[in-house]
Amino acid sequence: MIEGLEVFSCLPAKKTNRPPVLFVHGAFAGGWMWTETFMPFLAKAGYPCYALSLRGHGGSAGIDQIDWHSINDFVADVNTVVNWLGTPPVLVGHSMGGFVVQKYLEHHQVPGAALVCSVPPQGLIAAQFHLMFQKPQLFMDINSIMSGNYPDTEILKEALFAGEIDPTMLAAWLDRMQPESHRALWDMSMFNLPNLHAMHRPPMLILGAELDVLVPAFLVQATAHTYGLPVHIFRNMGHAVTHEKEWPLVAAMLRDWLNDITP
Repeated sequence: MIEGLEVFSCLPAKKTNRPPVLFVHGAFAGGWMWTETFMPFLAKAGYPCYALSLRGHGGSAGIDQIDWHSINDFVADVNTVVNWLGTPPVLVGHSMGGFVVQKYLEHHQVPGAALVCSVPPQGLIAAQFHLMFQKPQLFMDINSIMSGNYPDTEILKEALFAGEIDPTMLAAWLDRMQPESHRALWDMSMFNLPNLHAMHRPPMLILGAELDVLVPAFLVQATAHTYGLPVHIFRNMGHAVTHEKEWPLVAAMLRDWLNDITP
């Protein structure tokens, strides 16, 4: 625990000169979402890997006040862990975590930032309307998650995955899901969007998933356009690319990008 924040680590077998990588999870999740796939994959490639659970998430303090936590609070949590690391890490953010990374860049510099199925800098509203019109029942089910009422595994599968999913993994994911901060979701919708003019622009990697129903591929493409960068959309994958059957393809692209931007 670092000042009340749960932090997972996965380190290379031998010490290297590569920068640390800090993973930031998405909504309804925690640092655990990185521990089984991306972290050991990148640690094997020589990168010290860390993942925090933002306040109110996973094993971190603050679950009783989850609805009051803001995006700025989550940015402060990232900064707490960065300060503890002592070396500026490459940031990797998934979904809401990608939004937090963009907000972090308003005031801080890092060696690189990867946005994976990230909420775009324009916010959540377009994604919410797209889901409401394309999959109205799923839209309602996700709202129920916010209130602490969890859907069955089939609904979760529809929301997060596109390919064949191991039932044990799916059940474990459902068991660890939790309510999300309404305040943070409002921040991402309209009240605290990234200030593009204030942001530091390190090397950035922008990745999305073709069959993502929560942050559709066209919004990931919009993010890339905003930053003037290329984008890679992984075919036949859903929002939770960390646990899709073909997740090593995503991790390998992240590894290759890290190799390109770091000594």
